[in-house]
Amino acid sequence: MISLGNLLGQVEVLRANGSLDIEVGSLCIDHRRVVPGAMFVALCGTQVDGHSYVTAAIEAGAICVLVQHWPYHLPEEIPCIQVANSASALGYVASAFYGNPSEKLTLVGVTGTNGKTTMVTLLYQLFNGLGHNSGLISTISCRIGHREIPSTHTTPNAIEINNLLHQMVQEGCTHAFMEVSSHALTQHRVSGLRFAGGIFTNLTRDHLDYHGTMENYFMAKRAFFDGLGKEAFALYNADDPYGKAMVAESSARCYAYGFEGEGSEHPHLGDNFQGKDLVLDASLISYQAEGHVLSCGLSGKFNAYNSLAVYAAGRLLGGSADDLQDVMRNLIPPSGRMQSIKGPEGRLGMVDYAHTPDALEQVLLTLRGIAGNGVRIITVVGCGGDRDRGKRPLMAAIAYQHSDAVVLTSDNPRNEDPEQILNEMMAGIPEHATVMDSPGINAEPNTLIRQADRAKAIRMAVRWTTAGDMILVAGKGHEAYQEIAGIRHPFDDAKQLQEQFEFLEKLQTSSSSIS
Repeated sequence: MISLGNLLGQVEVLRANGSLDIEVGSLCIDHRRVVPGAMFVALCGTQVDGHSYVTAAIEAGAICVLVQHWPYHLPEEIPCIQVANSASALGYVASAFYGNPSEKLTLVGVTGTNGKTTMVTLLYQLFNGLGHNSGLISTISCRIGHREIPSTHTTPNAIEINNLLHQMVQEGCTHAFMEVSSHALTQHRVSGLRFAGGIFTNLTRDHLDYHGTMENYFMAKRAFFDGLGKEAFALYNADDPYGKAMVAESSARCYAYGFEGEGSEHPHLGDNFQGKDLVLDASLISYQAEGHVLSCGLSGKFNAYNSLAVYAAGRLLGGSADDLQDVMRNLIPPSGRMQSIKGPEGRLGMVDYAHTPDALEQVLLTLRGIAGNGVRIITVVGCGGDRDRGKRPLMAAIAYQHSDAVVLTSDNPRNEDPEQILNEMMAGIPEHATVMDSPGINAEPNTLIRQADRAKAIRMAVRWTTAGDMILVAGKGHEAYQEIAGIRHPFDDAKQLQEQFEFLEKLQTSSSSIS
């Protein structure tokens, strides 16, 4: 319980009525979950306006309300507080309610288009390996020490974030690492948090259905660094075209990371964190930084950037180069990020979350570098419904360009017609491509299958392979569901691929015994 007056300590109030001495027992933004003694915060959501449910929240037991727009009908005995932006105010209220937990932790946020989940997961592993009890808030999961909590959003709402951080403090965590999405920034979900540092990965096309333009998307990301305090650090990718501009207005101490010879604008990083002599192997990355040879069990150039940023953050947070070098050897990628699955006769499957044009291209370039002579790459990929339609032909074009054969399929069609999504993806496929209804004996160059059923698409891709081939199943990664017509159905890409490999092996064994 905390007094209403104390909850509003960091909030600029425009108008208020009623007593501020009442005790608030909980916070709520969903009128259906209000319990007696709660404060109901009315948010102007993208689909639902919480102000429409103020009366319902009071009837359910809300003891006070925080609003952006003053309600027409309000019982005199119910304290009401009006603010300029209720979403932003909620962040400060939630922080106060849970005892300002971000001020009791070394909290680092990671933002950018690709790499956020991998980077926060590696940071979590790194600092636990260094002996610091740490917490994690990511797309895949949230962790309080070693206790795992399922995740529902890239960045939870402000109440959930502060509750998680509060639990971390209670359970002895000293560090916390969290993804900070562009949606979270525009919706003020991280307002009121004190960050010890922020990291920028990269910026490529994504979420334009929400932001409209790349400029808006960029400004949403930059708001995170604009809000960092002077005591914090801002670490940016010097090899990304948006890198330096991302931190240009930040008050934080700014540092860059990148690889020698990669950045056109920043060929010499000087005292910052520059990687040299990069070596990429199928399951190992190695390079030099600050005179140390760093290696970790990851693959792909994009993961080289992720690991270098993790090393740089470790140094900025007080870790010694020697200790970081030792612990980094044990880093492993999170689930659904370049997750490998072995099949019969040397076949290799990869499951990756790549759901943007840049991410898909980076994964395919990595696989092409791993694949030996004569090894073909078959890509299974789709695009999500109710999301940026402009990237659909781009995704298909990249898959076709960098693969030997492609199976276009559904991702999470949500409320859209899967066939219409495939129609829009097909706009990125050259006219000379051979479109097949089902796989032949093996995948021929410039061939494509269109199959909206994702399970059938994976099965077709596996049947299309011969010994030694590689299959990439892209777009969903760690997700254990597929959303069709607004309903989530159990679906796991890695499990589906494993089952099809096992079935293929049984077929081969059966055929061999008959012959």
